[in-house]
Amino acid sequence: MTSGQFKPVPQIIMELPPEQQQKLYSDVMAVLGTLDWMDVGKLIALVKGSAAMQQQVVAAIHGYVTKELRAEVRYED
Repeated sequence: MTSGQFKPVPQIIMELPPEQQQKLYSDVMAVLGTLDWMDVGKLIALVKGSAAMQQQVVAAIHGYVTKELRAEVRYED
């Protein structure tokens, strides 16, 4: 997807075609599906308040990027 050039994950996600964005959405919603939320603000608060939930969301995104897009993810401080 990046042809050997670095791109931040949010940029890659924004450049995905709608059908791939929908697949990623489905993967993340599978993680978030058990949460009781009515609006985005409450959802963000629930995820930010739980280290375990944050890890699950990151794992879903990481898994999508590495498996579906076959991209390498590097973490930097």
